[in-house]
Formats: sequence, structure tokens, C-alpha cells
Amino acid sequence: MADKQVNDYLEEGIYGPKEVKPDEKRRFLGTYRERVLLALTKKQVMKKGTFPQVEELLQKHSDAIMVVNGKLGYQALSAYTKLASNYGIHARRVTSMDKKSDVGLVIAKEYAVHREVIFVEEEADDHTKEEQKRSWWRKLLGME
Repeated sequence: MADKQVNDYLEEGIYGPKEVKPDEKRRFLGTYRERVLLALTKKQVMKKGTFPQVEELLQKHSDAIMVVNGKLGYQALSAYTKLASNYGIHARRVTSMDKKSDVGLVIAKEYAVHREVIFVEEEADDHTKEEQKRSWWRKLLGME
């Protein structure tokens, strides 16, 4: 038993402390998936303006935390961090060059909430839907 404890101690010294679900924590900016209330992709955060779902959650959950991807620019994140500060919620910026994530913003709790749907689904406007339906040759000939 003493040997196992010594070996565990040596492994932690060499490789660092053992983590539970490291890939999940990497993707959700250091937060476990079961704690996430809402997540936005990098592409969604880069869009102009803010999503109304973010403000709704910040109003309802005053004990939530906001984690933003530090690799994104200040202009993209400033609207969300200002929104969080308006509701008295601390926005934490996570920047780690060795970890890649498609997530740009996470609103989470310090405990598990187990929400099924955490990503915001975007609705394509009618104009882009119409363009997708038209075939390429009709666009080329100017038909329809």
C-alpha cells in the first residue's frame, strides 16, 4: 500500500495531477459539461450584438459565472463582458495556447445543473434560406 502511494505521488510529480474528463474541460473552457447553462461557439460570439438568451440567463442566475475564450478579440467579447458586469456576474477569460476549443463563451454554475440543450441554435433568415434553395444554374442565368 505504501508503494502505491509513493508511485502515485511520483506520477503526479512527473505528469501533473490526475483530472476527471480532461477533454470535456478543455472544450468547455475549464468547466464540466454538467455545470454549463449555455454555450456559444466562437462563430456566434464573433457576430455583431449579443444573443438574448445570454441576457435572460444572466438575469435569472445571479450566482452563475461567465467564461470567455481569451483567444477571441476584445471587440467580440466586450459586449458580453459588459453585459455580465451589468448583472454583477464575474466574467473570467481563459487563454491557454496548448488547448483548442470550438466554444467561445460559457455560462455555468459552480455545481451540476444537467441541462440537455446548452448550445444556442441559430435561425437562418428567410433570405439565406431562399438562396440555398435556388440551384446554382438558376443563379447563373438569373432565373427566379
